[in-house]
Amino acid sequence: MMISRRNTLRLAVLGTVAALAARPVFAAARIRVGVLKFGTVSWELDTLRQHKFDVANRIDLEIIDFAGEDATNVALLAGAIDMIVSDWLWVSRQRSEGGDLTLAPYSTAVGAIMVKEGSPIQTVADLKHRKIGVAGGPLDKSWLLIQALTRRDYGIDLLATSDIIFGAPPLISEKAMQGELDAVLNFWHFCARLEANGFRRLMGVNDAARALGALGPVSALGYVFHDQWANENPDAARGFVRASAQAKDLLARSDEEWLRLAPIIRAKGKELEKLRDRYRQGIPRRAVAEEAADAGRLYHVLAAIGGAKLVGSAPEMAPGTFWQDRAK
Repeated sequence: MMISRRNTLRLAVLGTVAALAARPVFAAARIRVGVLKFGTVSWELDTLRQHKFDVANRIDLEIIDFAGEDATNVALLAGAIDMIVSDWLWVSRQRSEGGDLTLAPYSTAVGAIMVKEGSPIQTVADLKHRKIGVAGGPLDKSWLLIQALTRRDYGIDLLATSDIIFGAPPLISEKAMQGELDAVLNFWHFCARLEANGFRRLMGVNDAARALGALGPVSALGYVFHDQWANENPDAARGFVRASAQAKDLLARSDEEWLRLAPIIRAKGKELEKLRDRYRQGIPRRAVAEEAADAGRLYHVLAAIGGAKLVGSAPEMAPGTFWQDRAK
């Protein structure tokens, strides 16, 4: 019996459909990510979703907003969420105390000592007897690294010789703009906004870290999750890290993407450009093992100046603090 060309094509199409139907359907792995509502992480996650990097990597993100860092920490430890962004020092302390948290690098962007363009302050040695605003508290690791450097290189104890004002990042920036402070140490995105408004960088925290032994930039922050969760959900963990890298790659090369994000960032013009450039500088480029080795070196510096209040009783950074699985 003769089979027409039309029937042959029809049978071929039906065969293809049947073959596709027989393939397994992969469900997206759900990941609950806790973020600060107005934090910089939201820029990356918005980009990730907008361009469907989550779908491409078979993950289903549930983004949960929190008002403060302490709340995200508690939620992660309680198992209410799967992932947050936090710093490697906190992760190390949790591990040294029996926890199983680990960190995939998110950003090497850190703050800086900022002064007004016309300020007579030219080096960190000139901070002696000055009024300095510091974002966060006395145990902020950026502040500790700056102190360690000034003690070692200039023999200056800033806590003893200067007027230190601790406060929330927005307040510190506002006081700097009003001229009430001689210098400020703030988080990277607040520093970028100051740069766009008549301030200059006296010293970046990454510069201090290198002077104190780091061989390159270390991710101050990372995506933090439990080892157990990653072991039980390896495709989800790896898929998220890949999606994050794809979002970073887009933000690294597309100025148009930053214009799209401008309403979320709440910046435009020179401010937006500074934030874009500083974010790009903070994209991790080194192997995780290299970052972990440098973090271990800095741990000793921080432990020496911050003591047990900062690191507890652990003399070394806890093994496994940095997740070594991200390239698999």
